[in-house]
Amino acid sequence: MDKFTVEEINLMCVFEGQERKGMIADIKNVIPHIQDSDMVELAGQVLGKLEAMSDAEFAEVALEAAE
Repeated sequence: MDKFTVEEINLMCVFEGQERKGMIADIKNVIPHIQDSDMVELAGQVLGKLEAMSDAEFAEVALEAAE
């Protein structure tokens, strides 16, 4: 599995505290409301990686926003 980029981790931090499946559902719900095409693309990349990984792999991802 590809590692997450800094931008992807930062996006995921918005949904921090959730299980992988909950984060997937919330990102899918938010995408139609995103006005920026780059952010829509980023959200799609995150979804692809989240859907391809297991819950155990997700638990090992460090969700700390980079500045």
